[in-house]
Amino acid sequence: MPELPEVRVHAERLEQLFAAATLEQFDPITFTALKTATIDPLRAVGHSIEAIRSRGKLLVLGLGEVSFVVHLMQGGRLVPDARMTARPRNGIARWRFVDRDALLLTEPGKERKAGVWVVGGDPLAQAPLAGLGPDADTVNRTRLAAMVGSTKVRVHGLLRDQRQLAGIGRRLANEICHAARISPFAITAKLDEDGIDRLHAAISSCIATSIDFERTQPEMVGSAQRPAEVHHRTGEPCGICGDTIREIAYTTYTVNYCPTCQTGGRILADNTTSKFLK
Repeated sequence: MPELPEVRVHAERLEQLFAAATLEQFDPITFTALKTATIDPLRAVGHSIEAIRSRGKLLVLGLGEVSFVVHLMQGGRLVPDARMTARPRNGIARWRFVDRDALLLTEPGKERKAGVWVVGGDPLAQAPLAGLGPDADTVNRTRLAAMVGSTKVRVHGLLRDQRQLAGIGRRLANEICHAARISPFAITAKLDEDGIDRLHAAISSCIATSIDFERTQPEMVGSAQRPAEVHHRTGEPCGICGDTIREIAYTTYTVNYCPTCQTGGRILADNTTSKFLK
C-alpha cells in the first residue's frame, strides 16, 4: 500500500497538473466508488481545485467548501484521463474538468477497496481523516516519547497504528526499525532514552529518503522499486553488517529484520505464537 512519501509526492504531481481546474462533472463509475453519501458531489461542480494534498496515506482534493478524500488502498492510482471512455479499464471514479483532461481513479483487480469520501467543511474533522494521528514526519521527539511511554505494544505495531502516527505502513515500519537498530517486536514501554532518540531519528530519515526517491520518479512506482534495506529482502545480506536478512511471515505480509543490527544476533522463530524478543 502506498505510504506517506508516495502519497505526498503523488499529490504534488497531481497539483502541478490540475491546479485551478474547474470541475464539470464527477462520475462514480463503480457501485463501491463512493464511501459516503453525506454530501452531494454535485455541490463541487463549477468550483476549481484549490489544493491537492495528502494526509497520512490519503489524498485530499479541495474544491471550495467541498473536498474529495481519496484512499488508494493497495493498487489505486489517480491518473490523467484524456480519452474519457465510457468504461475505462480499472476505472472507479472520474472527475471531468472544463477544457482539461479528466482525472481517473483506477484500481486493478476485483476487490475494489479504493474509494472516495465527499465531505463539506473541514475535511480533517470528519471521516475518514478524523481520528488520524499526526503525519509521522511532523512528530517531534517529545511527542514520540509520550506515545512510547503511554503504550505497551510492539514497536512495529505502534509505527503502523494510524491513530498514533499517520502514514507509516509495513515497508516503512521495517525500514525504520532497522535504521533505529531496534527489534520490530521490542515493547514500546521498555525503550530507553537512547532507543527513543534512535527511533525518532529513523522515522525522520527513512521518510525523507523515501520522499527524495519518489520525487525522482515520473509516477508512483511499485513497492519492489522503492528503496529498502530490509523490506522484502529475505535471504539477502544486510547492507550495514552483512548478516542475512530474516523474516517473520504472517498470512498476508512479512516483517523483515537483521539479527545482528536489531536483535543482538538472535533469530526470531518464524511463527506468530513465538516468544518474541522483548
